[in-house]
Amino acid sequence: MTVDALTRTRITMLSERLMRMPETTRELLFQTLDALRHGEDLAGTATEAVLSGMRNLSSEAFERALDALCTDRDAPRRRVVITGMGAITPVGHDVEESWEHLLAGQSGIDYVTLFDASPYPTRIAAEVKDWDPTRYLPRKEARRMARCSQMALGAAHQALDDAGLPTGEDLGERAAVVIGTGLGGFEIYQDTLMESFKRGAFRVRPMAAVGGLPNMPAFHISQRFGAQGPLNTVVTACAAGTQAIGEGVELIRSGAADIVLAGGVEALIGHMFFAGFTSMKAISTSNDPPQKASRPFDRTRDGFVIGEGAAVFVLEELEHALARGARIYAEVLGHSASADAFHVAAPEPEGRGAQRAMRWALLDAGVEPDEVDYINAHGTSTPLNDKTETYAIKQVFGEHAYELAVNSTKSMIGHAFGGAGAIEAIAVTKSVQEDRLHPTINLEHPDPECDLDYVPEGARETEVNVALSNSFGLGGQNACLVIGKFRN
Repeated sequence: MTVDALTRTRITMLSERLMRMPETTRELLFQTLDALRHGEDLAGTATEAVLSGMRNLSSEAFERALDALCTDRDAPRRRVVITGMGAITPVGHDVEESWEHLLAGQSGIDYVTLFDASPYPTRIAAEVKDWDPTRYLPRKEARRMARCSQMALGAAHQALDDAGLPTGEDLGERAAVVIGTGLGGFEIYQDTLMESFKRGAFRVRPMAAVGGLPNMPAFHISQRFGAQGPLNTVVTACAAGTQAIGEGVELIRSGAADIVLAGGVEALIGHMFFAGFTSMKAISTSNDPPQKASRPFDRTRDGFVIGEGAAVFVLEELEHALARGARIYAEVLGHSASADAFHVAAPEPEGRGAQRAMRWALLDAGVEPDEVDYINAHGTSTPLNDKTETYAIKQVFGEHAYELAVNSTKSMIGHAFGGAGAIEAIAVTKSVQEDRLHPTINLEHPDPECDLDYVPEGARETEVNVALSNSFGLGGQNACLVIGKFRN
């Protein structure tokens, strides 16, 4: 048994309260450990009497938290490794093509082709070019799916192939699926609404009411590959892809699954989001040339560029992977999630939520800050985010922040919202595997408030043993992964 997030919170709360108690009271509480190990009840004991005076903390909660902690000390945590990867991005239709173009500093941002963007101040986006879902599923099925579901299914197919796992038979009940997305197939609802106005409410396509639900990408993956274990969808805006991978890690650690298909997807390039983000003044209007519009950490940055895409990992319990002779790319050492609890869109000015996410991920990984070699930043190219993230990194890492390499994948692929963190985790995993970093392009005008090493001058060869991947989203959602070299 491992300690889940809720139990960790309880244990932290208990620790803080215990340290404020008199020493004799603490000693009394700790004496219950042996009793708990032998399954004895706290009812009627002095410990229960003490707990009854502690507001919002029951003896039952204390027993659950302490028992989990004791159990965890006796059993090593299950290790989680990456054995397969798939990606469909604005710079490539698979992992290798995407990685090659990222290393070359090639931007996937161009003028919009998916709809007529001419009425908007922003006419650019990072589209997945020449997308053909029939590479992965029959045309009739593809027509019934949202674009995001098609891409997620394609990326999952790639990941299973890459991991040497079957794509034509059931993966079974020890295989789980966790996919992150912001809105799922929004275009189905947008198109259905417009169609209903033109043709009548009863002339819309069958399954229109369910085809755009956020959980459909995860469902289609589960159905297609017969993954019969836990099936989850994480909907935490821009942090969703990163958090979904973390949730997949927890399924393996807890023993609920041996294999997890985890990642993120988004396909939001359309009228609704161009209109909404234009009104917020959040997206770049630097249309000419499009490839220069996304400028993370640059003084002239004027907003993010809307992107799309999908990335899916095969996460696997270490012993399970070794037993079948799987190739291991890297190990997921830790993860975390936190809340700003501040504002629906703006980051908390000092990045305290982002700091917590990074600190908690390092704590979960058992990694010291000075052991980290590289951070893949959220790096959106908005004035507030880039400044705040830089400050948060410096607060967490101190002087070591100036020895780290920090880059932004969004400089080339824009911001794919729920898919962004998963795509960026692909870049992190490749960096850990190959000891190479892709550049942050378009960083031409230094910003005095963004003064770290953002890898601005082309790809770099450097040793990468431990790396972080940051995702900070709308609604104050923060998530962080720690990925490291696999060492058996």
